[in-house]
Amino acid sequence: MAGLKLDSVRKTFGDLEVIKGVDLDVGDGEFVVFVGPSGCGKSTMLRMIAGLESVTSGKILIDRTDISHMPPAKRGIAMVFQSYALFPHMTVAENISFGLRLNGLPRAEIDSRVRKVAETLQIVPLLERTPRELSGGQRQRVAIGRAIIRDPRVFLFDEPLSNLDAALRVQMRLEIARLHARLGATMIYVTHDQTEAMTLADRIVVFNAGKIEQVGSPMDLYDHPANMFVAGFIGAPAINFINAILTQNALTLSLPGAVPITVKPGSQNSDMKVVAGIRPEHLMITPEGDGDFDVTVEILEHLGAETFAYAPLEGTEQTLILRIPSSFGIEPGQRLGLKMDRQKIHLFDQTGKKIAT
Repeated sequence: MAGLKLDSVRKTFGDLEVIKGVDLDVGDGEFVVFVGPSGCGKSTMLRMIAGLESVTSGKILIDRTDISHMPPAKRGIAMVFQSYALFPHMTVAENISFGLRLNGLPRAEIDSRVRKVAETLQIVPLLERTPRELSGGQRQRVAIGRAIIRDPRVFLFDEPLSNLDAALRVQMRLEIARLHARLGATMIYVTHDQTEAMTLADRIVVFNAGKIEQVGSPMDLYDHPANMFVAGFIGAPAINFINAILTQNALTLSLPGAVPITVKPGSQNSDMKVVAGIRPEHLMITPEGDGDFDVTVEILEHLGAETFAYAPLEGTEQTLILRIPSSFGIEPGQRLGLKMDRQKIHLFDQTGKKIAT
């Protein structure tokens, strides 16, 4: 396997710059996930690594070799697409071995490698079937097998689970995690599903408008977001944002009846408009009037062991999300006090940048 380096990579289509100088180092055997909203450039970046899109400027290196202008077949990269892209008239074994047969490898070697890949992916009984006889999850396994058999230096996955139903996505997520553990392969995985990102990644790369906002481990991004974009994008349900005023030693929420919250003194000399971010599980329920502010529960989503409660913030157009144990027995229309965990408050300035407190 191999490490990958992106060095000031840019991509333009005419006057439109879609990748704006991306720098990234991916370690040998690392599982890196690209996330971001639609149109942020994550799939374009993956296609440039694969050689399916040209690089406008900058370099893409594998083990210090510049592959930026190599044809895709020479890069030592295998890609698994969102669509399975299987040949419908070929058996599973023929689909998996297609590339090896094109290269003229001996039949015995091809059969041996196909068998080994099929055992790894637990699809040996499917080898003589055609794609139309397979489920979605089985087809995706075959597509992954076609990539594995090439023994590539880097694996690329472009939203490979988005065509599967919810139960199959969970199953295939586990299969991909096990595959990475078995192969120790360098993998880059593009998804818009942050659950996939949080559960699969060694590190997550958050893209936004053609640039990288932050790179880090899943929990590093969750606990220490660099800005409001990352804080709002990482986490399900989403973080809550509340407008506030920060003085040298206190935070005043812009809500009717809210009490000042003591924070670590800052360096500003005057009141500063900020946004306070607090994750749903870091809002603690108190009796009405005993917390930092009060809300009225509007809607409940029961998910078994936990419940998501939605409560409009009085005096604003925002709705707060709470994550609470189902055993709390909260009811719609109930008035609650809420207290913010002082150690878990994230503060952002008006540009969205994190404020150190």
